Amino acid sequence: MQRAKRKFFYVLGGVIAALIVISLVTYPQLKQRWTTPLGPGLDLPTLTATSIRSADNQVPATSVVQASNASSQAELPNTQPLTNPGTTIPPTAALSPSTAAQPLCGGPELMTVLALGIDGSFDYRYGLSDVIRVVRVDFVTPKVTVLSLPRDLWVEIPEIENSYNITHGKLNQAYFYGTPGMGYYKGPGAGAGLLARTLDLNFGLRVDHYGAVNMQTFVKVVDAVGGIDIYLPTDVDGTPVDDKTEDMGYFTAGHHHFTGDLALRFSRIRKRYSELTRMDNQNMVICALKEKITSQAVLPKIPQIIAAFQDSVLTDLSPEQLSQLACLVPQLKRENLLLTGLPEEILSQGRIYSPQQKATTFIWEADFNLIRDYVSQFMAGTWPIEAAEPSCP
Repeated sequence: MQRAKRKFFYVLGGVIAALIVISLVTYPQLKQRWTTPLGPGLDLPTLTATSIRSADNQVPATSVVQASNASSQAELPNTQPLTNPGTTIPPTAALSPSTAAQPLCGGPELMTVLALGIDGSFDYRYGLSDVIRVVRVDFVTPKVTVLSLPRDLWVEIPEIENSYNITHGKLNQAYFYGTPGMGYYKGPGAGAGLLARTLDLNFGLRVDHYGAVNMQTFVKVVDAVGGIDIYLPTDVDGTPVDDKTEDMGYFTAGHHHFTGDLALRFSRIRKRYSELTRMDNQNMVICALKEKITSQAVLPKIPQIIAAFQDSVLTDLSPEQLSQLACLVPQLKRENLLLTGLPEEILSQGRIYSPQQKATTFIWEADFNLIRDYVSQFMAGTWPIEAAEPSCP
């Protein structure tokens, strides 16, 4: 009996020793994979004093195109300043390292992610960024603020003028020109990289990372969590307005359970409304998806869902960073998920002739200095103070 026990412990010790050796050998490789970005980084140009001065003078240029109607020349309505210049801000007491709050989930204090919804091919070789969101993640508070940007803003697009004589376009075209299939842009990050540079150039909006999801992947993700539940206060009409319009369906007021396909259709409706209304609808979907993934039934499955779809998403986040974000979501208080967009009063509708499209196209015009002011406060975490409508229930 004693001999059998000794033999058992010898075998057990050998197994443990073997596991230790294997761990020591494989740990560096596993750690490297865990912390390695899943895609090429953005590598934005270094911010210098010269670039800051240049950005401060940046205004939306329309000299390369001709506005086709008077509406594009209309003056913007007056807006109230975001802060009172006479307000004195009391000094903040310094916290010692022992008392200062630490970031949750092993994350950084702050992370800013360019989140994109792509209308294009399943392999991301082509596509327009029809959904453009900037997500500011505060791991200390914790707090997540999502800024929606209109895809039809007319902006300067950098780094492709010399080869293709393109200087301006819609904001969502910056992603399109940067896709591998177009081949216009050779810099880091492909479509997301060129769009990030466009945001930096026009609005001083600098992001740390990006994530792009195409329509097919979005549908599969919603289905993977079992669909989402949404309450509509009014009917939403996505039926065709002409023979060229795709039928997105008609959604009556009341409670709905959306599959991935229905969620996508609802998110794309705009013909009878406006792009701003569509962004509001997309925010409703974001809220419903957040509610679903933090439910007791789905939350334990999130690591497996991330692993299943990480090859279907374009991102420069690492598995470690994705894990940090997934860890943070269920710890957010409802009031600390803020969804906002540029105020409608600073936007005006216009039409411009686009040489690339060889046609007159709809655009949003705005005073870029105002946008830069909002962006600056968004990045600092001082705007918005409260969630814009529609906020998550």
